[in-house]
Amino acid sequence: QRSGVVPVPLSTMLTADELGPIVADCGAAALVVSARHSAKVDEVAAVASELRHAVVLGSIAAIGDRAGSGANRSVEVHGWDEFDDRSETAVASTSTDSPAFWLYSSGTTGVPKGGMHVHGSPRATAATYAAEVLQVGPNDRFLSVAKLFFAYGLGNSLTFPFSVGATAVLHPDPPTPPAFLELIAAERPTLFFSSPGFCAALLDTEPDPSIFASIRATATAGESLPGPVQTRFADLTGSPVLDGIGSTELLHIFISNTLAEQTPGSSGRMVPGYEAELRDDAGGSVTAPDTPGYLHVRGPSSAVGYHARPDATAAAFGGDGWVRTGDVYVRSADDTWTFLGRNNDMIKAGGIWVSPAEVESALIEHADVLEVAVIGARNDDGLEEVVAFVVPATGRTPDAAELERHCRDRMAAFKRPRRIIVVDSLPKTATGKIRRFALREQLADPTRIDPADG
Repeated sequence: QRSGVVPVPLSTMLTADELGPIVADCGAAALVVSARHSAKVDEVAAVASELRHAVVLGSIAAIGDRAGSGANRSVEVHGWDEFDDRSETAVASTSTDSPAFWLYSSGTTGVPKGGMHVHGSPRATAATYAAEVLQVGPNDRFLSVAKLFFAYGLGNSLTFPFSVGATAVLHPDPPTPPAFLELIAAERPTLFFSSPGFCAALLDTEPDPSIFASIRATATAGESLPGPVQTRFADLTGSPVLDGIGSTELLHIFISNTLAEQTPGSSGRMVPGYEAELRDDAGGSVTAPDTPGYLHVRGPSSAVGYHARPDATAAAFGGDGWVRTGDVYVRSADDTWTFLGRNNDMIKAGGIWVSPAEVESALIEHADVLEVAVIGARNDDGLEEVVAFVVPATGRTPDAAELERHCRDRMAAFKRPRRIIVVDSLPKTATGKIRRFALREQLADPTRIDPADG
């Protein structure tokens, strides 16, 4: 930032095959990685033509000085210690509207989109949600399940604590209930940032309530929080649970429950500084209470668009500052907002967007699979998970465990199907399009699932 570089945080949960197209899309010249992920550099460089440097934090022994990645290109490898000796760094001249960083989110086609944020965006989230809703202060201690490469985690662990001189507790490994119970007991956070799925997982461990004594509030986002889970977690911790909705495009939460008011099953009220409206299929305003509409939001932390995606930018970002979120909501007469669903087939599993097309593409590579359709479905806790319907190739008998292993080698854990169902055929329209809503209906009524179900 000081030197004018525009960083692009990338998920450490992604495989090299998943990272490569993102690095190529943003045109990165340098990749900064920890030693544990350095083995991915060569594979990423093979598809990222502009990548010239890799900076490894810690020892570079794990990667060495490799050359010849991709089409006879080389990636020069550096150790971070090469930069430690630089006592002076030129400071770039920036303004509130200068490019600051990009964050990638998934698209409906499975191709990630780079949301371009400016320097004013993080300040705006700190001045609105952090200050007005959470009422953060210098004595707070922040602990977030979401990592810094997510918009949610970036605010929770960097922007918000830095804005008031508070403490952030970081956890480098994938989040698990046992690890976070230990962290909470040891570090005594006052603010816990979770997801609905992780709250349910913590409840499932039946922990000692005294572990949560330091927490004054829990924030959740990423997917809709079922009312019963919200109530049970509040009872467990003895403090309010503030469910809300945010997006990568708007950088953090813009509708939320508050410290003074929590409505289980609802996303709450507008965060001060933001405004929302519902629109119908024709783009007209939906003003009647309890009437579904497509959610549009306007606020000070909006991205300026997607990198090199003019059509996607035009679809999501209105020229008047409104952002189409892709969510279907209703607004009640008392101005609380409730999530109903999404207007596309994207899945939000564990609070992270998953493209059905991407999962289908991986499964169809298996020799036993003829056709596949992936949908999102609610589990017993009311949380969305990935479900795959598979049609066997002729003469083949797909094994669910084998297909799970196949997925494990090709995609991040949050994208993998939690259920794989083998069927004789997929429901389709006359034009050959898969009728995904029919698959959801089959899951809701198991007696309707094809008898080949595995």
